Amino acid sequence: MTESLDHLAKGALSDLSAVFGSMPEDALDGLVEEIVRARRIVVFGLGREGLMMRGFAMRLFHMGRNVAVWGDMTTPEVGKGDLFFVSAGPGDLATARTLAGIARKAGARTALVTAQPKGELARHVDVVTVIPAQTMADDQGGKVSILPMGSLFETAQMIAFELAILKLRPRFSETSETMRARHTNLE
Repeated sequence: MTESLDHLAKGALSDLSAVFGSMPEDALDGLVEEIVRARRIVVFGLGREGLMMRGFAMRLFHMGRNVAVWGDMTTPEVGKGDLFFVSAGPGDLATARTLAGIARKAGARTALVTAQPKGELARHVDVVTVIPAQTMADDQGGKVSILPMGSLFETAQMIAFELAILKLRPRFSETSETMRARHTNLE
């Protein structure tokens, strides 16, 4: 028998609530401070995490930040004063580790969002933001989310990024109206 939409939604929202309930109040502060200081930001992520990073880049753009998504043809070089921000929910991605190394060698600061703060990549970046949610690294056995595979982390990531935007807005004297003014009109 198929579970009702209401039951499934309550399970997913309960899982998300537990993630944010277990995060300390200052969980986003390191990332927020790096963004405030950065003259330019480049984000990197793969798969669905990459989509969340692209969404965050869009919101940062709406706030007037100089931001790019790695791999786009318009990705600038990074260096001193810049931030290279990567996503690796399961704790490590060889590509992300390599790119973070290149960015650090060029003088950029590096940040990571992950569910696995003891993962290999965390040792190679300046700032680690932890979202304690299930990823594909721990989606089997024990208590698992109603959401499949890494969906809990990816969904929590999107919400965490919107919360970071809310924390950033007063730092840049931004409002919903000033952000909306930067939204594309090509729709």
